Amino acid sequence: MEQRQTQRIESISEFHKLRGLPNPEHPLISVVDYSAIKSAAVTHEVNWVLNFYMISLKKGIGGKMYYGQQEFDFDEGLMAFMEPNQVFRIQVDPSSTEKRSGCMLLIHPDFLWNTSLAKMIKRYNFFDYSVSEALFLSEKEEATINGIIENIKQEYHNNIDKFSKQIIISQLESLLNYSDRFYNRQFITREKANHQTLERLENLLDEYFESKVSEHGLPSVQFIAEELNVSPKYLSTLLKVLTGQNTQQHIHEKLINVAKTKLSTTNLSVSEIAYELGFEHSQSFSKLFKAKTEISPLEFRQSFS
Repeated sequence: MEQRQTQRIESISEFHKLRGLPNPEHPLISVVDYSAIKSAAVTHEVNWVLNFYMISLKKGIGGKMYYGQQEFDFDEGLMAFMEPNQVFRIQVDPSSTEKRSGCMLLIHPDFLWNTSLAKMIKRYNFFDYSVSEALFLSEKEEATINGIIENIKQEYHNNIDKFSKQIIISQLESLLNYSDRFYNRQFITREKANHQTLERLENLLDEYFESKVSEHGLPSVQFIAEELNVSPKYLSTLLKVLTGQNTQQHIHEKLINVAKTKLSTTNLSVSEIAYELGFEHSQSFSKLFKAKTEISPLEFRQSFS
């Protein structure tokens, strides 16, 4: 297997220098015009790790992106979010003659220090999505995002005063909240792709509980996400939007349904059923069953007698 080089970029200034850009106007926040970036031929062969947040909006890249198991052209507004220390790679077509456009918003964590966003930024799950799980924007949505980014750029471009940082933080919060809204829209409108993900999830859980659970224990969220080729938080957020339940809740729901079937159609003891479902201790199974159904496994079985 080909071994790719991993390159870490510690500061925004280092990023500017590496990509042939002038020094940033502010050391902790920068809006970079994508068309001004100098791209080396080996860029797509390198894994990148940044020491800062990057929010990118790109068009006209001339290549392909893999979104889950599907392939998309870079012909719409494409927005991606990377937090510090994420490893990412985007493959583009270096022979493309399309004009690149868009921008990158770079934010060092130190800029957020002692602000409302320092802790709140962790609640935006899309920073933990894979780079392949990008946000596709409509023209109207793209205009909204571009307007906010332009406001941020103008604010740090002007003379910095005691109000500047808080104004930029407020703009960042607006950008993240709009992005959250647009992702929610994307989960709903990509009906075919999402239906296929749900169907594959159900098939995966059916197969696992039929043949693997007794040997390997309950499937983890990480395992399910890897099998579906999506990131754990993306999958949980998608399921929450579409069904009201996250991945862990789906696993538990499948478990309870299998347990109900065994309790009502077999003579296995509660302990035997617990062991078949991957529990080391039957008490743990009984506790979970009662938490989900409000009755114990024995009470459920007795309701059929």
